[in-house]
Amino acid sequence: MEKLRIVFMGTPEFAVGILETIIKNNYEVVGVITAADKPAGRGQKIKYSAVKEFALENNLKLLQPTNLKDESFLEELKKLNANLQVVVAFRMLPEVVWRMPKYGTFNLHASLLPNYRGAAPINWAIINGETKTGVTTFFIDEKIDTGAMILSEEIEITPNENAGELHDRLMLLGSDAVVKTLSLIENGNIETTIQKDTVGIKTAYKLNKENCKIDWTKTGTEIHNLIRGLSPYPCAWCFFVDGNNEWNVKIYDANYIEEKHHLEIGKIISSKKEIKVAVKNGFIFINSLQFPGKKKMNTSELLNGIQFSGLAQAK
Repeated sequence: MEKLRIVFMGTPEFAVGILETIIKNNYEVVGVITAADKPAGRGQKIKYSAVKEFALENNLKLLQPTNLKDESFLEELKKLNANLQVVVAFRMLPEVVWRMPKYGTFNLHASLLPNYRGAAPINWAIINGETKTGVTTFFIDEKIDTGAMILSEEIEITPNENAGELHDRLMLLGSDAVVKTLSLIENGNIETTIQKDTVGIKTAYKLNKENCKIDWTKTGTEIHNLIRGLSPYPCAWCFFVDGNNEWNVKIYDANYIEEKHHLEIGKIISSKKEIKVAVKNGFIFINSLQFPGKKKMNTSELLNGIQFSGLAQAK
């Protein structure tokens, strides 16, 4: 079998760890495809993707197409003469791209497929209270995350782990899975498993403002899982209302304590050192949060500057 010549496609930090591991394991990366530069932040400065930063630092051939069907891009891709493409957190590929290399195109997805196909698998596994997750490599086909599976690796989700922490562990696990997959392809030992669409498959929907909003009428466990599943990004949020004041607040870290009470759901109880919100069968204790125009703070820091009356509500 001929030596692997790999084109890598990816954009965020998660993909960087995988790309770095491929190179450290002495595989030849003949090209890197990442998202086009775009303005970000208040100053609308041009921001490079994490993968572009890494590619530039390591003198890798870089392409940034805006249209993956563009003839000039397809011509450049062909010239790289890759025999395998590896995709990690990129975008949907047209058939003309994923069919191009001799040994196909495989994707690393941060879930145990067929569960959590879609844009935000790490977040939704925590939000839904899963106790385990993992990564799966599979050959890309014409749909999203549905292709024939090559291998999967599993890990436990710890009870207070947030999405950022799980992201970092899955990046390490994913690096290992990609290298194992490359070895299988290199040695001609690939055996794939077709994904079966059974009843009850869970989806990793795209995160938006609505599904990141805290519903204080849900159980304490569900609220706690939402907060940690969205931390540190994009972050769970709600309104704090106190008299004529209303703030759009992001909550980064919280604990749920089960306790009987007769308070109204959503009532905010604050002392000099803590903020807790009454929920079904207990309280959500808020450890760190962010008010509009302020930096992220722990609760005791915030309470030096803001005090709530006994009528404050989380909505």
